[in-house]
Amino acid sequence: MAAAVGLPSVVTVWAVVVAVIAGIALVVVVVVAMVAVVMVVVVVVVVVVITVVVVVIDVLLVVVIVVAVVVVVEVVVVVVVVLLVVMVAVVVVIFVVGVVVVGVVVVVVMVVLVVVIVAATVVAIVAAAMAAAVVVAAVAVVVVVVVLVVVTVAVAVAAAVAVVVPVSSAVA
Repeated sequence: MAAAVGLPSVVTVWAVVVAVIAGIALVVVVVVAMVAVVMVVVVVVVVVVITVVVVVIDVLLVVVIVVAVVVVVEVVVVVVVVLLVVMVAVVVVIFVVGVVVVGVVVVVVMVVLVVVIVAATVVAIVAAAMAAAVVVAAVAVVVVVVVLVVVTVAVAVAAAVAVVVPVSSAVA
């Protein structure tokens, strides 16, 4: 009788309800994907900031410290740059893969991001430890220079005494 009056059938109503629910689910998936992309971009920015800080520390070390120690710090900077390149590659993969497989990609990216953040933190700690080692090496260089100055003064005094004593003996 409902069809005779012009009212939609129960099947039609349920089809509309299911379509609306599917549309809302698609919107939720797209929003989750965009949030994941924003989170990836934030992590990339954090890694870039860490890289910039490490590079600034490296430049200061080049000005102050011995070349051999700086080479070790350069390796750390290269590792950070490689991690940054990996992060950029992950972002590109996310955009290429798209919304269809965003569920799987989001989980994988979150795991990769946690690993990269931990690795960047470890690299920053190692860089700080190397900076401390460089400071210790600089103090050691200063100590060696002071010892050399003391030895030079002692040799000069000994030479002066060696010259003055025979001359004063000859005069007497």
